[in-house]
Amino acid sequence: MRIRRLSTPNVVLLLLCAMYFILFVDRVSISTVAPLLKQDLKLDNAGLGLAFSAFAIPYALFQLFGGWIGDRFGPRLTLSVCCAIVAVATALTGAAGGLASLFVLRLALGFGEGAAFPTATRAMASWTPKGSWGFAQGITHSFSRIGNALTPPLITALLAFVSWRGSFVILGVASLFWLVVWAWFFRDDPRQHPAITGAELATLTPRASGTSRTVPWLRLARRMLPVTTVDFCYGWTLWLFLTWIPSFFFENYHLNLQASALFSSGVLFAGVVGDTVGGVVSDRLLRRSGSLVVARAYLIGTGFLGAFIFLLPVVLMHQLTVAAICLSLAFFFAELIVAPIWAVPMDIAPRYAGSASGMMNFGFGVAGIISPSSFGYLIDRTGGWVFPFIASLVLLLVGAILAFRLRPDEPFKDEAPVTTSPSGARV
Repeated sequence: MRIRRLSTPNVVLLLLCAMYFILFVDRVSISTVAPLLKQDLKLDNAGLGLAFSAFAIPYALFQLFGGWIGDRFGPRLTLSVCCAIVAVATALTGAAGGLASLFVLRLALGFGEGAAFPTATRAMASWTPKGSWGFAQGITHSFSRIGNALTPPLITALLAFVSWRGSFVILGVASLFWLVVWAWFFRDDPRQHPAITGAELATLTPRASGTSRTVPWLRLARRMLPVTTVDFCYGWTLWLFLTWIPSFFFENYHLNLQASALFSSGVLFAGVVGDTVGGVVSDRLLRRSGSLVVARAYLIGTGFLGAFIFLLPVVLMHQLTVAAICLSLAFFFAELIVAPIWAVPMDIAPRYAGSASGMMNFGFGVAGIISPSSFGYLIDRTGGWVFPFIASLVLLLVGAILAFRLRPDEPFKDEAPVTTSPSGARV
């Protein structure tokens, strides 16, 4: 039986899926070992939350110009450098001696991951047919959530053989393998790839070449501001799931580390389904309705409302099974948001997909600075988990209201090309 050849664009998409998986494993692995790390480094919840938030400081900043770096220097070089920094920072986390060193290493990790996702969006804009942008965003983010879900059992398995410190070293070394394959296979311009066919090229959106263009930062930022705000509301709750859910099961329901990892994985796997469904439904709605508002904005708003409804029982009831089921459903609906919201910058400004998506994801980064540390502070101050969850409920409602007002059908109006040097670009 003849095996069908995997198309070159699909290989690129698989490589991006693998990158999303790896980066999220490296990012959230600290959450699984948090109880051990707290004890070893003598941290309280506020200190741990500060370490969680450290990642988001450079991550947020790099959303503003990380996308420009990807647009300017290309995804091949940019993502190679990003992955190298992530691998080193992850491995060195195993050598952290206290809050200060842990804080610095989490900063370094955020520095490495900051430009990665806007640059990946830039790569998708070149290598994915326009009608499949929602699916591409959905499937790549599904792999990030697979990374979220598999990290607790993966780290728990590693802890049977090595210490929590050794687990970070193993993850860092493993991350380097992706870098080698990416640098060897990927090309910034699909037309320059030796394996691509004419039929494959015909499905892709041509990009301008030759003349460098100045990114109109202020005008583009104003156009993207509503999307950035919605992404902040989404990011607040996502950071809760990424950083505190293992500790929630461990401390609030007094489970052991293995049981809390199992429950956390169940919750996070619901996000895998949500990401994939969101991408497929968004593209299908676009084909059937022809409306970007329906396919993107309405689906985003539905995700916010669903997450709000299913997070309510977690606040109102203290029952393990109810909490696990409702957190899973809340995370499913929250992840319906991901594919359409990441497709919006590609819809609005495909020429500046890296910069526009970075501006959008700046909201997510800012949420990452505030949400984990605030969550830990409120737990220490109140002795419970209710008030942090209430803050998420409020922002889910705000996000829903704002989402229904988004206009992805109004493209960003470009200016004439201007040749510039890197030093002349506004960043």
